Amino acid sequence: MVSKKSRKPKSRGAKTAAKKTRKKQAAKKTAPKTAAKKSKRSAPKAAAKPSSKNPLLNSILTQLNEDQAINTVQIDLQNKSTLADYMVVTSGRSNRHVNAIADHVIENLHKGGLPRVRVEGMPNCDWVLIDAGDVILHIFRPEVRAFYNLEKMWARSPAHG
Repeated sequence: MVSKKSRKPKSRGAKTAAKKTRKKQAAKKTAPKTAAKKSKRSAPKAAAKPSSKNPLLNSILTQLNEDQAINTVQIDLQNKSTLADYMVVTSGRSNRHVNAIADHVIENLHKGGLPRVRVEGMPNCDWVLIDAGDVILHIFRPEVRAFYNLEKMWARSPAHG
């Protein structure tokens, strides 16, 4: 075994080359782990793009995009129902994510001048419904969304007699 004192000091170029080599080796060791983590996640679909016609809808869609809501779908209800002009259906990754999305949307609506927003489902956060007047927002956990499949029901064209 050679003691540290008996080794020759490395030149400056040799030291930097040794550092680069160590960094490359460390990067190779961590690269497969990060790639494996990325492959386990399913890639979220792109969020619905804000429409320029309704500022309330734009505000909600922008907030959902910022909060990384998954699979956001906007449904035009103007010719289908008198309940609202638009329905937005989206998902969060977990109960906490659904809760955070709902909190941020509600806070954003209050700041935008809608003080009386009606909210249902906040205690469990499996399915949170936010009624903002012209826009109704449904925020689901993915399993619950697949079970109820609201967008299929509302996206259907009216039956012709």
